[in-house]
Amino acid sequence: MSYDRFVDERLLTSRDALNHMQIKIKMLEVDEGARDFSRRFGNRILVKKVLLTIKYTATEEVEERELDVEEIEKRMKKERLFSSTNRWVASTDIKNGYIVASKHLDLLADAVALDIVKV
Repeated sequence: MSYDRFVDERLLTSRDALNHMQIKIKMLEVDEGARDFSRRFGNRILVKKVLLTIKYTATEEVEERELDVEEIEKRMKKERLFSSTNRWVASTDIKNGYIVASKHLDLLADAVALDIVKV
């Protein structure tokens, strides 16, 4: 693998404040028909489904869960709850199919609010 294609694992992994768990998010499905008319943020992709991998550091247990981010956002809007999710991810924030750690909170905000994901 060439150096320019190498991605450091630390770039893709986010942690909770006490380092009890580590999270990685892999994109499974994007909305091909979505158009981003705001060029202010660069070239962005609308995420529909992700694979959430949670590793509990104390037990080394790994849990994988598929999340339909689009469906969670629709549920929040339907129940008229505040939605803070931003499913638009810049193409530069995607490395080898994984979303960089700095964008994890944006994608998981509604899932955390609905207690679908315990962080």
